[in-house]
Amino acid sequence: SGCQEFQVYSDNSFYFSQLKILETGPRKPYQCEECGKSFTQAGSLKKHRRTHTGEKPYQCVQCGKNFTQAGSLKIHKRIHTGEKPYQCVQCGKNFAEAGTLKIHKRIHTGEKPYQCVQCGKSFTRASHLQSHKRTHTGEKPYQCVQCGKRFAEASILKKHKRTHTGEKLYQCVQCGKNFTQAGSLKTHQRIHTGEKPYLCVQCGKNFAEARSLIIHKRTHTGEKPYQCVQCGSSFAQASNLNRHKRTHTVENSNKFVQCGKRFTEASLRCNQSLHTDDKLYNCVAVVKLKKLDIPTPIHCGNIPEPTRIDVKKELDD
Repeated sequence: SGCQEFQVYSDNSFYFSQLKILETGPRKPYQCEECGKSFTQAGSLKKHRRTHTGEKPYQCVQCGKNFTQAGSLKIHKRIHTGEKPYQCVQCGKNFAEAGTLKIHKRIHTGEKPYQCVQCGKSFTRASHLQSHKRTHTGEKPYQCVQCGKRFAEASILKKHKRTHTGEKLYQCVQCGKNFTQAGSLKTHQRIHTGEKPYLCVQCGKNFAEARSLIIHKRTHTGEKPYQCVQCGSSFAQASNLNRHKRTHTVENSNKFVQCGKRFTEASLRCNQSLHTDDKLYNCVAVVKLKKLDIPTPIHCGNIPEPTRIDVKKELDD
């Protein structure tokens, strides 16, 4: 009887203890003294403390890179071994990390669980949403110590730094050309393969770069997103706008009254010779270099290349 009563009491105590855990959540008795974050296990707290101390006790023997956790080192090693144990059952693509596979699956499902509260745009990754938010705030927390330029993403800063170092990590195995970015190499390789994966659904034309397809689509839509603030002219490409802007600058706004064309100073002199009997030394012009005042023969392509003469002296006379 006594044993039976104890059994009932014991069962009830276990039931109420489990009920309490469900109501309040599991106890987290291990607290970080630096940031106040709590953990259920002492080991988890120990790992967490390394985020404050910067301690990285796990080192890769192949490249020397250090990590705070053994699991991170294990995943890193797959870079060297090429191991990709996680496979997508829908497309067969393999991944080195389970988390990366999980994110990849959203391509097939269309799931975008991270939404911007300001514009409603959704993303497959939390990090992409975080980066996107900066387009609203204008925040650029990553600064280049060499030139002071700021960036919204750490990855863009990393790529930018190579413009200072001249580092080109990615080499084409077919022609030996080097690139600062993996994406640039991938695009370049299509020159060799002839691959043009970007298709215009309106006319069927294919392109090697997504950017080229975007620009091409404007021929169908008539979109001209680049506008000149001085005269209001619009253009489909930024490069065309930049070229147009030169017509507004003082040094490049020379206009020849006989034909109405606009030229740079040197080209204007060349053009004048087409409208007069006195051809300026077979279409040679003088350009003053930025640092050295040296007469430089320039041919505009209208008539054959002249023989070398002292143009500056002749023009001064």
